[in-house]
Amino acid sequence: MMKQALEGMKVVDLSQVLAGPYCTMVLGDMGADVIKVEKYPIGDDTRSMGPYIDEESYMYMMVNRNKRGVCLNLKEEAGLRVLYDLVKDADVFVENYRPGTTKKLGIDYDTLKEINPNLIYCSISGYGQTGPYSKKGGFDIMAQGLSGMIDMTGDKEGKPAKVGIAIHDIAAAQTAIQSILSAYIHRLKGGEGQYIDISLVDAGLAWTVWEAAAYFGKGEVPKRNGTAHRVSAPYQGFKTKDGFILIGAGNQKLWEKLCLYVLKKPEWIKDQRFLTNSIRAENVAELEAEMEQVLTKESSDYWLQLLDQYGIPSGPILSYDEALNNEQIQSRDMILEYEHPVGGLMKTLGFPAKFSETPGKLTKPAPLLGQHNKEVLTELGYAVEEVERFVDEGVLHGRNDLVDATGR
Repeated sequence: MMKQALEGMKVVDLSQVLAGPYCTMVLGDMGADVIKVEKYPIGDDTRSMGPYIDEESYMYMMVNRNKRGVCLNLKEEAGLRVLYDLVKDADVFVENYRPGTTKKLGIDYDTLKEINPNLIYCSISGYGQTGPYSKKGGFDIMAQGLSGMIDMTGDKEGKPAKVGIAIHDIAAAQTAIQSILSAYIHRLKGGEGQYIDISLVDAGLAWTVWEAAAYFGKGEVPKRNGTAHRVSAPYQGFKTKDGFILIGAGNQKLWEKLCLYVLKKPEWIKDQRFLTNSIRAENVAELEAEMEQVLTKESSDYWLQLLDQYGIPSGPILSYDEALNNEQIQSRDMILEYEHPVGGLMKTLGFPAKFSETPGKLTKPAPLLGQHNKEVLTELGYAVEEVERFVDEGVLHGRNDLVDATGR
């Protein structure tokens, strides 16, 4: 049986909703033992978000696979003691409380470092642990607004638009993953544990490299431009007879092939408005109008086949359901099926990285609330009777394999 890259890594996950859980999900996909500690007694806020399958949130299940779950009351001394026991031999600790909250709870980095000096502690918050906004609550949409992303997204003549996905949450998750793994490699080389401060705003802003180049290099402020690229053309969506397609002829060779063989407009190669990539980008509105006069005469399929024939990058604009059923996506195993103890046969997204030797694996579904209370605590040395007493005393909640078959 193939090993996984992160087998042997223990992660204690106190995060909820998206950025933190997505980070720890990926660590679990790669073989880490992720123990999700949910707040008492309601669990992760995502559990209250539909759609539901037999009262289990599909949203929750999407980003909490490959984890074991406990529901622990950290306001009780016994609950805090259990968390400290979990941390003693942990490699990684992830949380996304508002800055200052972990100090009040007694689970801040300075406290846990005393228990485990080798701990890699990662905090994910809206604005980071420092700065004038640090104490503010911040969700993805606020981060998109502060980073300039909403202002630069949408049609030229339209309103500012939020990016279609929670892009700052995912950017923060990806930044946390690479940071945790960097810190883990450092520790494996004989280094120490450390604290990592991740901000949703910083993580998303770091992805705006083209926009920063335009601003720092020429003072240009990126504006809404629909699907068009800021410095390359044609590189956008175009209207056809029956829909829209994407064309990316972003260098001179591709542009000339497009003019000669696809659009049959050789005169555009010498047209002063379209001579070079940068000039075409400056005149993108005229270019779009000229191209659509030709493209609207035939169907999307007609143009996509012709573009493929001449090796010009192009593609359809799919709805999300079309994307999930697309042959390319299906062939890459990006849709997986698994059995959930309540929901039955479920579908989830696959692993985007394809490893030859240490592939990601779907080893367990997202936990029911408190499903692994008994399993995790007995591993820490607690007696079954003590775990049962914790349930009665309000220290643990949910399925601890001592309550009932459904975990409620």
